[in-house]
Amino acid sequence: MKKTLIVIDMQNDFIDMALGTPEAVAIVPKVKAKIDEYIKAGNEIIYTRDTHAENYLETPEGKKLPVPHCIKGTRGWEIADGLYRDGCKIIDKPTFGWMHWNEEKLRNVEIVGLCTDICVVTNALIIKTQFPEANITVIADCCAGVTPETHDAALKTMAMCQINITE
Repeated sequence: MKKTLIVIDMQNDFIDMALGTPEAVAIVPKVKAKIDEYIKAGNEIIYTRDTHAENYLETPEGKKLPVPHCIKGTRGWEIADGLYRDGCKIIDKPTFGWMHWNEEKLRNVEIVGLCTDICVVTNALIIKTQFPEANITVIADCCAGVTPETHDAALKTMAMCQINITE
């Protein structure tokens, strides 16, 4: 059965720049290993990039989180060095969740990335809603939240919604 790895927002601004955390830095080697595993097996990888314009601070999100980040074309917007693999799809999403997952053929999905408590949980729940019969797994030790506490809370929320959580 075809497997799809969805790598959520593994961008410089979320790892070690504007909104970076030590927890985000710590998951990079594990995410890289998971990507390498998928490449070796010939499975599909889809990357998302949080994508904002120069006017970010004027947007509803920017007014609630007044930290410019993931501005298209900047170093912070780029996927961290060593994680992207040529030929894999990239989705530039302007908000927490991508509403067009239904354009993909998702049946057996693993999700990794940042931030567990914002974009990972949002996308996992959208995918679960659009593909209720899909096998969806979030790999907890390949994700990091804004804080360890909110990371754990998001994992519990996803588990309650019948999304598999593994280490």
